[in-house]
This record gives sequence, C-alpha cells and structure tokens, in this order.
Amino acid sequence: MTVQTAAEPESARSAWRRWMPGVTVLRHYQRDWLFSDIVAGLVLTAILVPVGMGYAEASGVPPINGLYATIVPLLIYALFGPSRIMVLGPDSTLAAVIAALILPLAAGDAQRAIELAAVLALLSGVFCLAIGLLRIGMVADLLSKPIRIGFLNAIALTVLVGQLPKVFGFSVKADNLMDKTVLFVQGVLAGKTNMTALLIGGGSLALVLLMKRWRPRWPGVLIAVVLATVLTAMGELDQGAGLAVVGGLPQGLPSFHWPQVLWADVMHLLPGAVMIALLSFADTSVLSRSLAQRGGYTVDQNQEMIALGVANMCSGLFQGFSISSSSSRTPVAEAAGARTQMTGVVGALAIASLLMLAPNLLRSLPSAVLGAVVIAACLSFADLEGMWALFRLRRMEFVLSVISFLGVAFVGVIEGIVIAIVLAMLVLVWNAWHPNFAVLARVNGVKGYHDVARHPEASQVPGLVLFRWNAQLFFANAEIFRAQIHLAVASAATPTRRVDVAADAITDIDITAAEMLVILHQELKKQGIELRFAGMRGVVKDRLKHYGTLDVLGHDIFSPTTGNAVNRYRETYQVDWKDWDEP
Repeated sequence: MTVQTAAEPESARSAWRRWMPGVTVLRHYQRDWLFSDIVAGLVLTAILVPVGMGYAEASGVPPINGLYATIVPLLIYALFGPSRIMVLGPDSTLAAVIAALILPLAAGDAQRAIELAAVLALLSGVFCLAIGLLRIGMVADLLSKPIRIGFLNAIALTVLVGQLPKVFGFSVKADNLMDKTVLFVQGVLAGKTNMTALLIGGGSLALVLLMKRWRPRWPGVLIAVVLATVLTAMGELDQGAGLAVVGGLPQGLPSFHWPQVLWADVMHLLPGAVMIALLSFADTSVLSRSLAQRGGYTVDQNQEMIALGVANMCSGLFQGFSISSSSSRTPVAEAAGARTQMTGVVGALAIASLLMLAPNLLRSLPSAVLGAVVIAACLSFADLEGMWALFRLRRMEFVLSVISFLGVAFVGVIEGIVIAIVLAMLVLVWNAWHPNFAVLARVNGVKGYHDVARHPEASQVPGLVLFRWNAQLFFANAEIFRAQIHLAVASAATPTRRVDVAADAITDIDITAAEMLVILHQELKKQGIELRFAGMRGVVKDRLKHYGTLDVLGHDIFSPTTGNAVNRYRETYQVDWKDWDEP
C-alpha cells in the first residue's frame, strides 16, 4: 500500500492552480461580483453574436460555425486563461488568412470548408500549446512591429475588398486581392448591385462608424443589427427585394467532431497554422499585458499560450475555427463592469440558449450587415498611421513593412505568410550579424568612456585600444569582430601595445567565436600586442574556460571594469598621459 504524504495533495493543488487559473478564481469568487459579471456577459452577448457570424462568413464558413467558435473558446479560456476578463473568439485579423487557406482546397464545398477550418484550428492550437509547454512564448516576438503592421494592413485591405460585394448585394469567387477587386468592379459595372442591400449595408456601416466616433459607449454593432433585422422582417425584403439574409440557424449545441481531411491538406495548412499561432498569441499577449497593468496583476505569457492553444484545439473539435483575443469585444466587457472570466461563461451560455431556444431569431439578419460589421472591424485595426510613422522615423523598417504588405496583398496570403516569417528571420540574423561596436576614449568633463566616432575630440590613452562590442559573439559575427579589432589597431594614433575589449555587453560566446579569439590572440601577439577583456560576465568566462580558450589566451586577462583596465595598463607601461579628472 502506498502511503500518501502531506506534501502530495498540496503539490497536486498547486499544479491545478498553475494549469487552470480559473479553478483558483472560482474558489475565491465573491458573491458581489456575480451581478456585474452577469450584466457584462449579457451586454457582451449582443456583440458576440453578429460579430461571430460575420467573421465566420469572412473566414469562408457558415455563420453558425462562428457561434460555435465563440461558445467553446469562452468556456475553455475561463478555465485555462490567466487574464481576468479577456474575451476570445473569431477574429477579423485571422479571417482573411483562414479564408485564403481553406477556400482553394474546399472548391465550393461548404462542408469541406468547415472540416478544413477545424483542422487549421487544431494545428494552430497544437503549435500554441507546444510553445506554452516548452515555455518559449517569446517566439511571438519574431514578428516585429514593422512586419506586423504591413501584414495586418494587407489583411485589412484583403478582408475589406472581400466583404464589399456582400454589402453591394452580390458575390464573387476569387482567391487573391487583385482578382477580387477586378470581379467586384466588373460586377458593379454590370449592374449586379442590389440597391436595397447597399442601402442597408452601407447605412449599417455608417451607423457603426459614426457611433464609434461620437458615441463610443453605445453598442453600435448591436443597434445596426437590430434595426436592419427588424426592417428586413417587417418589409419582407428578403422576398420582395431579393435581399440575402442569414436564415434560420441549426438548433442545438456544437457537438464533438473529428475533422475528416486528407494528409496532403494538413501539410498544406501547416505554414498558415504557424502564422495564425504567432499572430493570435502576439495580439493576445499585448492585450493581456495591458489588462493586467490596468488591473494591478500579472499574467504568465506561457500560460496564456497554453490557454490559447487549448481553446483553439477545442474550437476545432467542436466545429469551430481558429480564434484569438478580441481588442474590440474585451473593452466592451470591461466597460460593462466585468470582474472575472464568469463574464465570458455567461456570454457563452447566453449564445447556447439562443441556439437551443430561439435559433430563428436572427433569420432575417441581412448578409450585407454582417459584411458591414466585418468592414468596420477592418478599418479599426488597419494602421496607416503606423506606416507613416515608420516612414518618418526609420526607412529600413518602413521598407520591411511595405514588403510584408505587398507580399500578402498581391502575391497571396499564404505566400505573404512565408514572406513575413522569412523577413522576420532575416532581420534577426542581420541584426546579430551587424552588431554595434565602437572604439572608446575619454571626453573632458564627462564620466565614463565614449565612442570616438561620436566624439572626435576624445582623448585616447597612447598605445591602448579600448574596443566595445555590444552583442553576443557567435559564428555569424565572429569574423566581423576580428576584422574590426584589426581595423581599430591600424587606425590608432599611436603604436598599439594592448587591446582591451569592453565585454560587459557580450552575453555568450560559441565555439566558433572562441576559436576566432585564439587566432586573433596569435595574430596580435606577432605584432607585440596583448589581448585582454574588461567587465566580462562570469558565465562567459566559464564558457571560455570550458572550451580551453583560456589555456591559450591566459587566465589573467580580465579586468572588472573598463576604468580598472586603463589603470592596469598605465601602471604596466608607465604611459605619459593624464586623465581630465586627475589632479
């Protein structure tokens, strides 16, 4: 018989609290929070329903799947999510990516589109979960701000153009932005516009935008949806004017379903799944940090990744599609008085009740209004100001943003995803390959040692080259380091006796760089020049010792600070040089 120690149950409880923060919240839930959470949840529901349905259509799947993708993630995140009031669900940012990935494969088959969207959600969820479990949530930082701005602006344009035909009352079938634009213009010129749809869709869009501008606290989306639905039902516009409507929704809750697709489909969806995982986590991370800062608490970003992964996987297993955090619905919940994730639970239960008890309530909702809702969302996350700021402040990053935009907008979303990822990796390698470095000297009246290039008047100690390296030292930049040391020696005003590397910014040295240091040491020794280091971190010294590098360079080549290195040099060589702060 196994005897259970007192520590075991406590350890088990700690694990539950760590992996399921919602359990802890529920255990400490206060009764006076309930009313606020219920009210906020009901207010949120009014936004979740039309938005979820609209983003579903924009993603290439039926509106009902947007509600499935809303119910399940809200319940899952309430259990696994570390943020107190985060709202998860279908997202306009992901809509174009999902549509671009699944529609060419679906070839007009609605059921196959549902299956493919579910697989995509499963794959992106697995990536998120794996990253969270491996505790490498920082991978989302690979998508730099310039690349993300270009990508999201292209997505906004792609979604907007894709929804315009719906607002005009007709449909187009195309896989890329150029074809969608051409077919839309041809449709308008051919007289395919349904004026009733245009009036209702355009009016709804104008109403949402105006209320967002002048009455931001009012539920503009809800008001537009209710007015359009009532008007359509009373006037029977779906029959009399040929207005496309959502129609009755299937009654019942989403059921467990393992998607049936080919292995070739899975391989085709993998790059998009990676991009969706990174995009959704990047957006979720920013929003959760902002909420935590305002709420006075902290969130574990790796747990955030785990929650997002589990939510996406469950969404895919219950006939939903890829989801993310919502920067538009979360503030609605917050403004409505949400206290905990119980708000999301109430919202999920309210939508479930709608599907169980009144699935025909929204049957007269015009498709043009859903298109208007999606367009309004696109206009909100498009960042033209960010592009202009990049152009003014940093032209190279502006170019990266433009390349990312053009790749997604005109080559294709899938190809644009690859371009964005490749760009991110190239930028990472380029920055590591071309680190900041400088030759240092003293500037009169200023403490410390400063870049000679910025301060030509600075005074260098005769025979001493102080060289600062502001990056890790590894295979990609090792030869650059070596070349710059030789250039600094050759450019010195006086014959060099010693090179002291200010190494406090060097965080790591790999084997290739260590071998380079041995070669550099031998080359400088032939010229009668010593190679030493100042301020090197203990962990980096340990690496050099482990590699055996110090057996060649010497174990007494380190000074604790740059100032100490200068003093040791002056004591050794009795240099005729006086510092500005010496008496």
